[in-house]
Amino acid sequence: MAHNKIKAAMTAAVVVLLSTTAASASGLERGGYNIDLLFDPSTYAAEAAATYVNPQRELNNVVDTNLANGVGSDGIGGGQTNGVGETEGYWVPRIGFKAALGDSVDCMADYSQPWGAHTNPGANWAGANDNIETKIESDNYAATCSYKWDAGRGQFRIIGGGFYQEVSGFKERLVTPILAPGFDGVGRLDLEGSGWGWRAGAAYEIPEYAFRASLVYNSAVDLDNLGGTIDLTKVLLPNGVGGFVPGTKYDVSSFASMPDSLELKVQTGVAPDWLVFGSVKWTDWSQLQVVGITPDSTLDPRNLPTSLTLLYRDGWTVSGGVGHKFNDQWSAAASLTWDRGTSHGYGNQTDTWTLGTGVSYNPTENVELRLAGAIGVLTSGSSVGDEVKYDFDTDLVSAISTSLKVKF
Repeated sequence: MAHNKIKAAMTAAVVVLLSTTAASASGLERGGYNIDLLFDPSTYAAEAAATYVNPQRELNNVVDTNLANGVGSDGIGGGQTNGVGETEGYWVPRIGFKAALGDSVDCMADYSQPWGAHTNPGANWAGANDNIETKIESDNYAATCSYKWDAGRGQFRIIGGGFYQEVSGFKERLVTPILAPGFDGVGRLDLEGSGWGWRAGAAYEIPEYAFRASLVYNSAVDLDNLGGTIDLTKVLLPNGVGGFVPGTKYDVSSFASMPDSLELKVQTGVAPDWLVFGSVKWTDWSQLQVVGITPDSTLDPRNLPTSLTLLYRDGWTVSGGVGHKFNDQWSAAASLTWDRGTSHGYGNQTDTWTLGTGVSYNPTENVELRLAGAIGVLTSGSSVGDEVKYDFDTDLVSAISTSLKVKF
């Protein structure tokens, strides 16, 4: 009976972890990977969740460090330099289904969006030659199974699975000054690719104490077929004899790997109706430095190569919290998360501190509704690059998450 009480508090704690992770992660992380549904003790369980994250990063003291390609939509010398709103809010959905196959095997299938980014400072800021709008999206389809057996007072579980991932995105920036009507100097890069990954891990559980420790590794995903187009048809390029010619739209190829990660999660009951939990995650963002992009054909000299400069360092996320069950229907939890920023001198992804809270409501033993929120701070810093440099103060990020789980 004590185990059931503690377990109810655990469910609210899990949703808090989901919301705070989405609200605070650096690099290109959004929902990341999550296999908590695999551990649900029900024979069958289905879950749908959605999180909305609203970062509010503003850039100040913006200086164009490369005047050759103009500033903002009004050409050289224009553009906002303070209070530039860079970030956009976004949704993170997740759907999963879990089934127990006998007493020892559990399997789950899920859809998620682990990676993404959306910055939209526009064309009228002093760093338009670096970025007007960038958007990256992903779709992940995964299957994960585990096998468990009795070991001491609890059960040991081995975990394995695979996933197929699709990644796409675009970037627009000012390539040249506005030189003639109909040519705004803006170039656009579109890319998409896909790849396969795998996961492996282990867990040890003692249901009597609501104890569980899990360690799961998720492999990198090589986007071997990454390709798309560069559109320079709104750009006038030098023709080498003192004049200009319109740019072209042409096919390009590239290669990138979405990062591997390793995550340790621990939870345990500490008293009737109370649970404490924590996690540590490492993500190999440092493998994304400069992504080279080359034209498929170089017969036309207007088909120019380019690159995406990220210069990330590895990400670390540490979270801890406590959950409590009030009665058979209601439980709640709170957590504190620190995420080490992946930027170090270039970019504005500095350390983030996030406080999350959540409640869980069980109208029946087969249905669970969860609502969670988080608020955090994006710490201050500065960025210096080849195209632009700027400062940023401490800013806010907030998130709200809701989910529905049905068990039978």
